[in-house]
Amino acid sequence: MPDVSFTNLLVVAAVAVLAPLTVGYFPRLRIPAVVLEIVGGIIIGPSVLGWVHVDLPVAILALFGLAFLLFLAGLEIDVHRLRGRLLRYAVLGYLVSLVLGYGAGASFKAAGWVSQPLLLAITLASTALGLIVPVLKDARQLHSEIGQIALAAASIADFAAIVLLSLFFSSSGGSTGSKVVILGAFAGLVAVTGLAVSGAARSMRLGQVLLRLQDTTAEIRVRFAVLLLVAFTALAERFGLESILGAFLAGAIVGLVDRDSASHPRFRAKLEAIGYGFLVPVFFVSSGVRLDLTGLLHSPSALARVPVFLLALLVVRGLPALLRLRANGLKPTIALGLLQATSLPFIVAATQIGVMLGKITPVTAAALVCAGLLSVLIFPVLALTLLRHGEPEPEPEPAAAEAVPVREANVM
Repeated sequence: MPDVSFTNLLVVAAVAVLAPLTVGYFPRLRIPAVVLEIVGGIIIGPSVLGWVHVDLPVAILALFGLAFLLFLAGLEIDVHRLRGRLLRYAVLGYLVSLVLGYGAGASFKAAGWVSQPLLLAITLASTALGLIVPVLKDARQLHSEIGQIALAAASIADFAAIVLLSLFFSSSGGSTGSKVVILGAFAGLVAVTGLAVSGAARSMRLGQVLLRLQDTTAEIRVRFAVLLLVAFTALAERFGLESILGAFLAGAIVGLVDRDSASHPRFRAKLEAIGYGFLVPVFFVSSGVRLDLTGLLHSPSALARVPVFLLALLVVRGLPALLRLRANGLKPTIALGLLQATSLPFIVAATQIGVMLGKITPVTAAALVCAGLLSVLIFPVLALTLLRHGEPEPEPEPAAAEAVPVREANVM
């Protein structure tokens, strides 16, 4: 057996516990636990105290935590909501964000901050779906017009960002044309698998077996979900794509198949317990440990990038909300722009890939993550204030509330 120590993982796990406890003790701060997890990782890492480094146990769990994070994000995608007017706005808004993001990336390349404007455009155009759901719920706007628009826009932004990152910045290399073919083949395989899983889910005999085993020590539905996650992640790697794409699509397929959860109401709660209770916090704390703040703090010019990137986030994702200005009114439109500009998990993942490929420097990556942290701290609070001054959505009927439970996500 290799010489493996769990000391670093112990400290990481302690930070993962302390972060939500701190939020629970000081609820008025309205700071998402993910922010404190990354900040805690920075404090215990080489940048400050130097207590922890990312060794083998932490690295493996962090890698699986990233996969589970994207899996849970895919689980939040409601394909049946993305249609008609909502879909048109979401797609058009994302295209506008990409154009604005590429312009910002070109400006930053001219300043010598980045070498790939497209990577920065994809990173800035992302939205944290899992972070805006609790904000909309708190304002009782989740099922309102503005809430549905925000969820549709965030869903498209999440999905498109992951696809584009896999297409243009996969660590496997290769030409873009060949990757388009590979991506198409992978999408076809995913579709076939989805149809197969959906057909199996309608089998009465299999359904009876699953129902009998789902709440025993077999936890068969959870095992099937993890199998799908690992299989799609491995297939994405074999196809030369980023593994996060496979994890995201695995979650989307599980969410699509699991629309009627009356017979297994605790299934998603169990998946979220594995992810948000164990694996995902390890990813965020270890991301803070890896974050190189030394160069950022010791250089005023490098530190100045943080507010510039924060402004870029607001412009790139916030301005497309103006497409709905006449329909929504001023305050809801501003709130929508702030929610769309809230981003952190994808920024962390994209910057790690960018640093690994040599497309951005560690200092620039640290500045982008810090800007993402600030967006999570500032933008949702402002949006919540604006939404609370509007008309809240009507209370759902109790039966409807039981039939279609609304899930809260902690990170994406």
